[in-house]
Amino acid sequence: MSLLRIRWQQGHRTVALPEAVASLPSRFRGRPALDPGRCPDGCRSCADACPTDAILLGEGPARIDLGRCVFCQDCVEACPEGAIRYTADPRMAARTREDLRAAEGVRLATALDRQMRRLFGRSLKLRHVSAGDCSGCTAELTALGNVVFDLARFGVQFVASPRHADGLVLSGPIPDNMRLAVEKTWKAIPAPRLVLAVGACAVSGGIFRGHPHVAGGADALLPVDLYVPGCPPHPLTVADGLLRLLGRIAS
Repeated sequence: MSLLRIRWQQGHRTVALPEAVASLPSRFRGRPALDPGRCPDGCRSCADACPTDAILLGEGPARIDLGRCVFCQDCVEACPEGAIRYTADPRMAARTREDLRAAEGVRLATALDRQMRRLFGRSLKLRHVSAGDCSGCTAELTALGNVVFDLARFGVQFVASPRHADGLVLSGPIPDNMRLAVEKTWKAIPAPRLVLAVGACAVSGGIFRGHPHVAGGADALLPVDLYVPGCPPHPLTVADGLLRLLGRIAS
């Protein structure tokens, strides 16, 4: 009875997606914002401090490559002018790699075409492969099934077998010893199939980018339909991207 009483006192805990975004703690690091006009050295100090070369210089105004960003905050600490800051906005998922480098911060994911939405819009089964990740992205993906996020209410579920799946979710930098497993899993999923790259490692290689024994991004092996940046991405970042992909949130 005591457990039932505690649960009753907790009340309704499921986030009201897509109607509203949950309030996040002040320490949450969401989508970064860069104002190059506030930096006297053209953001060079910020770029030099970035461990993953996520701040892009030399082609117009400075930009942030969200696919490379690991949200470490070294750039914020390196810039005394406050040219860069982290917002509380978790929405960052995009359809293309270039959309994560947009001058305005990010071009949020657009919906699949009508035929693909007809196939997957009400029921989407996903097979997750942890390809060398640190377990951070895996933990956040697992959280999508809890009572707070409850992704299953939108018809999206993770399954054990790729033969029962509609798409593949990849996390991690995909080291050499995982390439065959990733390729076999993808081939085992019946066509048409989706590929989601979740986390900086799967999007760009993350801190392992440039290492000779990692793929340097899922799109080096497979066609990616949704890029979800973060290190690791918050469950709301993943959920928002998926719902936009399925046309459940207007772009």
